[in-house]
Amino acid sequence: MEEQELIPHLFRTEYRKITVVLCKLFGIENIEIAEDIASDTFLLASELWGLKGLPQNPAAWLYTVAKNKARDYLRRNNNFNQKIVEQIKLAYSGTEEIEIDLSDRNIVDSQLQMLFAVCHPAIPAEAQVALSLRILCGFGINEIADAFLTNKETINKRLFRAKEKLRIEKVKIEFPGEAEISRRLETVLTTLYLLFNEGYYSSNQDVTLRQDLCLEAMRLTHLLIENKSTNLPFVNALLSLMCFHASRFEARVNNNGETILYQDQDTGLWNQELIHKGEHFLNQASQGNAISKYHIEAGIAYWHTIKADTNEKWESILQLYNQLLLIEYSQIAALNRTYALAKANGKAEAIIEAEKLNLNNNHLYYSLLGELYTEVDNSKAIACFETAFTLAKSTADKVLITKKIQRLQ
Repeated sequence: MEEQELIPHLFRTEYRKITVVLCKLFGIENIEIAEDIASDTFLLASELWGLKGLPQNPAAWLYTVAKNKARDYLRRNNNFNQKIVEQIKLAYSGTEEIEIDLSDRNIVDSQLQMLFAVCHPAIPAEAQVALSLRILCGFGINEIADAFLTNKETINKRLFRAKEKLRIEKVKIEFPGEAEISRRLETVLTTLYLLFNEGYYSSNQDVTLRQDLCLEAMRLTHLLIENKSTNLPFVNALLSLMCFHASRFEARVNNNGETILYQDQDTGLWNQELIHKGEHFLNQASQGNAISKYHIEAGIAYWHTIKADTNEKWESILQLYNQLLLIEYSQIAALNRTYALAKANGKAEAIIEAEKLNLNNNHLYYSLLGELYTEVDNSKAIACFETAFTLAKSTADKVLITKKIQRLQ
């Protein structure tokens, strides 16, 4: 890999590791110092590697430079030295040389502990996702702004407020106690679920970034499964759900960035390896007696990986949606249920149920009504699609809706 390609790749994979280890060492109140040292390390790499060529082991070079920069900072910053260094030395049994541990084990542990820290209940959900993208995934401010379809000033303010809240609450980078881990884990899973959805359901057309968001959510969820205390059935159910959805990623968008609806997807593009992984984690999730919303959503996603368009398939999906709405009602789940209802029981029944939802400001609602009215009342279908077009925000959605209208006309 060439230097101009390697540094961005290493930034994505190693920046987060350096940052979380240093942040754990310095304390979350000094998160900016950890980020600055990690950023300076990559800046030096971009300057030197272009002049002298790539080192034999680029990742190890980055770790060594980061350690040296951290030690230099500790030595030269007297104010920081007085407040922080003595505490660090105490933690290391009073030794003069502070160990900066960038071993694989400590990196994994630090990332998991940071995940619990940024998912503190005192921080709003959107800020938890933004912090996760920045600290745990190594995303730049512009990339995070793209993910939220906003500008970098908004993201900077959101991150600043979240970091201030962490300082005020004196959140420590550590695993919660056994008694609290289940309660905190629920917040962690919600954040990972939202992070995945930012990639999978976003209207942003940057397909590569969308995939990165999904893969990062899956990577962090897998870290939870690798840890004995968090390898629980509902964690496996969430990763199963992610695998099933990600298996159809390549089939959901064409070369022009336009959305391809489920019924029109090329099933040959579905990733069978991810489907098998989803089945594995779903089997792991079946242990125990409790059923979470992730179990049910994973079941729905599993049936969507079955290529045959049978009544058994759609009846199974419909019943799972019925269960999901009892556990946790949401308008989007209710909307998706009406499509399954149409496939299982026919369009007439589905139209009655869909119109009860009355989601007047949602383009997906009118798009679904357009689908349901197609070949039942085409003039109504066109009217629904036209309303959907006016409400849709992304170019990809508008293109898809326009094609639907043109076919009916």
